Amino acid sequence: MNSVLRFLPVVLAGLLVLPLSVAAQKYPDKPVRVVIVFPPGGSNDVVGRIVYQKVGEIMGQQFIIDNRGGAAGQIGSEIVAQSPPDGYTVMVQSTTHVANAHLYKKLNYDVLKDFIGVTTLARQVGMLVVHPSLPVKTGKEFIALAKKRPGEIVYGSAGNGSYVHLSMALMASMANIKMIHVPYKGGGPSGTALVGGETQAMLATIGSLFTHIKSGRVRPLGVSADQRVSQFPNVPAIAEFVPGYEFTAWVGTFVPAGTPKAVVDTLNAALAKALADKTVAEKLTAQTLDPMHMTPEAFAARIRSDYDKYAKVVKISGARVD
Repeated sequence: MNSVLRFLPVVLAGLLVLPLSVAAQKYPDKPVRVVIVFPPGGSNDVVGRIVYQKVGEIMGQQFIIDNRGGAAGQIGSEIVAQSPPDGYTVMVQSTTHVANAHLYKKLNYDVLKDFIGVTTLARQVGMLVVHPSLPVKTGKEFIALAKKRPGEIVYGSAGNGSYVHLSMALMASMANIKMIHVPYKGGGPSGTALVGGETQAMLATIGSLFTHIKSGRVRPLGVSADQRVSQFPNVPAIAEFVPGYEFTAWVGTFVPAGTPKAVVDTLNAALAKALADKTVAEKLTAQTLDPMHMTPEAFAARIRSDYDKYAKVVKISGARVD
């Protein structure tokens, strides 16, 4: 009798784990909701739709896109944080996710504790551009002019604390220059302001500037990756004239904390196949979004690293959203 009792906890534990294991093996056996925390048309939406259409084909199940934009991704993130941790609600979010932790006094979720990062999906590289009327042709000339005219060059952004704001604030700090920041309500208006001559410079994601660069309405001076990018091989890295500078962003996918590891790993493997698909890669690259896959463990380390990095950059920028 004692020997039976001794093994009973082990048997019970096995019975509790079994349903999760079986569920993971069958995953997904019903449609999966993909919450994209930004409105349609932006880079997060583009990446999410391209990648998850392929994931659906690979896994033989529907992955239904659900755009829940608002409050810099907070509305959609809160929905996902409160969803059952079963793998049937996934989130597409960007580095804004970690930035929000430092920009807002209070969030209704914990950026680090309430989510599991499955993988990055794409890398976003920024580009420093200026209005053609600004008398500079290179990044070095831009830095020299800014030092010669402190507080005179006006740069726009997609809003306080946006990637566009923080990327330029970090560069200005590292280059020891002072400029005037004008926040706009989104990337579209800030790009329009630059093209129209309301502002003189901007450091935004290449995808958001692509048409303006190709049309010659803005002049490219440098990219925010640590090396030049294949789409614009003649544009130097900002690090070539501001040593040590690197500030890229990512679009990634998350699930609620508590989601079984087997489900996370299954989804990660399907995403790896999707990102390796030639057609998917070509579509992303055409949008200047570099396919980017990581293991959940590597992504967790990147999230922690970026969390600390954004804490410093937000402090440098002085950005705060109440």
